[in-house]
Amino acid sequence: GGVLVAAAAYGAAYFVCSAPCRELEQDKTPALAWLQMKFQIPDAEFARITKLHEAYSAGCMERCRRIEAKNAEIESLLAATNNVTPQIEAALREAALIRAECQQAMLRHFYEVSQSMPPEQGRRYLDWVISRTLGSQPHSDMTFDAPAAEHEPHSH
Repeated sequence: GGVLVAAAAYGAAYFVCSAPCRELEQDKTPALAWLQMKFQIPDAEFARITKLHEAYSAGCMERCRRIEAKNAEIESLLAATNNVTPQIEAALREAALIRAECQQAMLRHFYEVSQSMPPEQGRRYLDWVISRTLGSQPHSDMTFDAPAAEHEPHSH
């Protein structure tokens, strides 16, 4: 009897504690649902943020593709020599420009999103996201406090 009571108590606690995660998974925009919850964004502002995110994501994917292609080119150049050649230097400069373009677009996106939020939440969001992308925190993959399956903007 005691084992059944303990199992039932555990099941009830698990169900209650995991409810927010299950709710996020059922959301139409799960990649952003954490944002709405964390910053308490009203539905109208969240709809604007979702559109901003969709527009940004398309360009972000293209910039990521260009960065990956440039990295592959640099790896190929490095494999062909044991010195830093003018071609390697040029490719490194080009890669830096692409990364700078990516960071500029990311910052513009962060500001747009913050301006779509109520002022206090927008400031908190901006402080939070900039500290995690350009601040002193380690940011190898730019995953944040969102649920494990979700991820945020990232830097390259």
